[in-house]
Amino acid sequence: MNHKFTKRLNNISQEVWLKITKLESLRGRWDGSTKLHHHILNRLKKSVLITSTGSSTRIEGSKLSDKEIEKMIKGLAIEKFTTRDKQEVRGYYELLNNTFSSWETLKLSEGLIKHFHKELLKYVDKDVEHRGDYKKKENTVQMVDKEGNVLGTLFATTKAYLTPKEMTELVEWTIASLKSQQYHPVLVISNFIVEFLKIHPFTDGNGRLSRILTNFLLLKQGFLYMPYISHEKIVEDNKPEYYLALRQTQKSFSSSNQNLNPWLNFFLDTLLTQAEQANKLLSQEQVESILSPSQQKVWDYISNADAVSPGQIAKDTKIPRPTINQITNKLISLKMIERLGLGSATMYRKK
Repeated sequence: MNHKFTKRLNNISQEVWLKITKLESLRGRWDGSTKLHHHILNRLKKSVLITSTGSSTRIEGSKLSDKEIEKMIKGLAIEKFTTRDKQEVRGYYELLNNTFSSWETLKLSEGLIKHFHKELLKYVDKDVEHRGDYKKKENTVQMVDKEGNVLGTLFATTKAYLTPKEMTELVEWTIASLKSQQYHPVLVISNFIVEFLKIHPFTDGNGRLSRILTNFLLLKQGFLYMPYISHEKIVEDNKPEYYLALRQTQKSFSSSNQNLNPWLNFFLDTLLTQAEQANKLLSQEQVESILSPSQQKVWDYISNADAVSPGQIAKDTKIPRPTINQITNKLISLKMIERLGLGSATMYRKK
């Protein structure tokens, strides 16, 4: 075990341990695969993909709103991505979607990290030369505001010539620590992320990639609600605290008294907020939104039609017309379908 990392993890505050205990309690309540219907989970995942993509790219200076991103994603087949923001957004969206879909079959390695980086930047014209390769020149970690203006340098990063060695040490330590279970996985993942950002191994895309890796590593450790509540949005909403925690912890790494606690507290506060929001999905209000067999039948029917009248729904599903009216009102309230026209011209379609 790398002494540099284990020493950090042997100096954890009582406040951090209390947060870990609370997080484990919240995580234990989540079982989305059995308590929430698959269509609700699918809708949440689609929403999170947009929200997380917008938040993660805006943290790094992008100006695209969630609505703009949603419009862009819906037109992927015909959209020509000419601006850097759009190119970065498309790469993040696709990589996060693939991570949510394939995390169970993937294993942490330097090769995977480089592959993720290549996929993250595969549409960005300016990054063609260094996609998937560690940096060859020195770089810095800078703080930017909402307009994308650089406010200052946060901390110095690892020298380019030392990057391969330090990345190998970090990845090997993380894999061994997660396997041995000597430390709580959140401590190991938190250390991995803050050290990854300190190394800043790639020329560009390090911040975005750190958040993809956060989702991936937490999913691998059983935080199965990651695709349904945006981790990135919580970070964006607390951007000053994010920068401050990074700076405080990173500055201590150059001293004899390395202190992971500022970053750990921010990281755990983010995870706690995420876990609390996930468990709200299991509240009575959400439980009531799970569809009955008849509601599910109507939803499936409308989902597979371009637009359909209530009379046609009743005829084909063999559900009484008054019940169809109640069900369609329910589906509209859940924002799953929309009503077109009025009176006898009323039609319904999937939203």
